[in-house]
Amino acid sequence: MPEREIDEDAPIFAIAVAAELAGMHPQTLRQYDRLGLVVPARTQGGSRRYSTRHVEQLREVARLSSDGMSLPAIARIIELEDRVRELHHRVHDLEARVRAELENRPGARVFAAGATGSVVTLRQGRRVRRATDIVVWRPRLALEQSSDDPDAAENAGRADGKRTSRRRTDPGK
Repeated sequence: MPEREIDEDAPIFAIAVAAELAGMHPQTLRQYDRLGLVVPARTQGGSRRYSTRHVEQLREVARLSSDGMSLPAIARIIELEDRVRELHHRVHDLEARVRAELENRPGARVFAAGATGSVVTLRQGRRVRRATDIVVWRPRLALEQSSDDPDAAENAGRADGKRTSRRRTDPGK
């Protein structure tokens, strides 16, 4: 018969059992609960239920307390250990999600913007050629004047305000 692993966060022990496993008096567990050191889960009836992780924390509190550490310092250590554990679980979950994403997507896809603004899928390792098109800006005023003066449209986009002269060459001369 395969051995089943017990969830270390499952609240399964009553206060008397948890106190015996931790080597403490049940009243000490109640005190630690009131101080927020080791806070067990509660049943619907309000009874305390301790997990194996809680029992380990109770043993650690007893050890640190016997070494002369204050209860607020012990509370902070437990809080930081819980945060580290939470972050480890989060990293593990994120790594699993990335692994699953890579397995479900055999070739990494890269997307780029096409010339018209549409989304274009690129093959892995392919680079996008940069566009070298130059767009000349012409103010709306210049477009209106272009119908009156043929040189106005050509000179409207110049930032220095100078006019360009067009040299007309006649190939027949």
